[in-house]
Amino acid sequence: MNLSLLSGGISLLPDGTETAFGAMTGEPTAGNRGVLSAAASGLCDFIGHQGGDADRILGTSGVDPELLAQPTLSLGLDDYCQVMENAARDSRCDNFGLYYGQQFKPQALGLIGYIGLCSSTLEAALHNWVAAFPYHQHDTLIRLVEADDCWRLDYQVRHGRILCRRQDAELTMGMALNLIRHAAGPHWAPRAVMFEHPRPEQWHDHCKSFDSPVYFDQPLNAMLIPKRDLNRPMPERDPLLLGVIVDAIRRLDGQRRPQGLIDHVRDQVRQTLSNEEPTLESVAHRLDLSSWTLQRRLHHEGASFSGLIDGVRREMADHYLRQPHLSISEIALLLGFSEASAFSRAFRRWQGVSPRQWRSDSQ
Repeated sequence: MNLSLLSGGISLLPDGTETAFGAMTGEPTAGNRGVLSAAASGLCDFIGHQGGDADRILGTSGVDPELLAQPTLSLGLDDYCQVMENAARDSRCDNFGLYYGQQFKPQALGLIGYIGLCSSTLEAALHNWVAAFPYHQHDTLIRLVEADDCWRLDYQVRHGRILCRRQDAELTMGMALNLIRHAAGPHWAPRAVMFEHPRPEQWHDHCKSFDSPVYFDQPLNAMLIPKRDLNRPMPERDPLLLGVIVDAIRRLDGQRRPQGLIDHVRDQVRQTLSNEEPTLESVAHRLDLSSWTLQRRLHHEGASFSGLIDGVRREMADHYLRQPHLSISEIALLLGFSEASAFSRAFRRWQGVSPRQWRSDSQ
């Protein structure tokens, strides 16, 4: 896969393309805690169909079932991602997010779904959907970038407390796919799909679901969408209703609580680990701080840079060791260790046993 396809910044809309978000002004009036509950429509029933226990999964994830009752309520994004990961584990369905996304029709997405459905064309629907997404879900990178004859839809959760987010990524790409297929037909396929997580054991199902090449271990989650496919009208286009829905989702967003410094550092460490060893200097640069300022501010909050790296690695090690197809050597590389022995020493310090023993005891 040519990783140059994943470079570049946010593109402007094509000339003449009108979106519903250009004229929005004013302050939001209500509160969105992280993600609107419409993103979990039908979740309890789907968990049951996969053989899981929805009550236990919601309980262990710290999610009140009442929050899922109305699509305009919201829950923490970290809780939402944890529910998806726990559902995959509890139901023993490793591709839980992929399958959940397959059946997730745009109408089930609530306001964010209808913003796409009410747009004039498929191209406008995608631009409107991307523009509205930050109101639907916080702490997330989402953008459309021009890549030759395609639009590239980029998606990545950027929240320092959310280190395990594979199920959410596959679910969201499935939601985007279904929005496009609503106008382009059930057999439409993207040019390619990319995921940031390692290749899962049942990765052939991903190729089958998207009907296109799927690449893993990429810098972020993305979908390549040929521009020629986007001139189609949306079947339920309705400019008046679109304006009403845009205003409604804006009002639900509320005043956001910004992430703290520790969460920002954890997020940067998570993004860097599999490619290189995170350094104080490199992370400080990405946060537009001097290394001395970053070190001082972390100390003020009772944290250290090395301690945060250690904590992120420990959480990710627990997650990766639950993936039986990943070898200990592969996990060591994903966590930024130069060799498996260094990972094993660190893991013994964390858990008191070797990675192989912990994996065996956890099965």
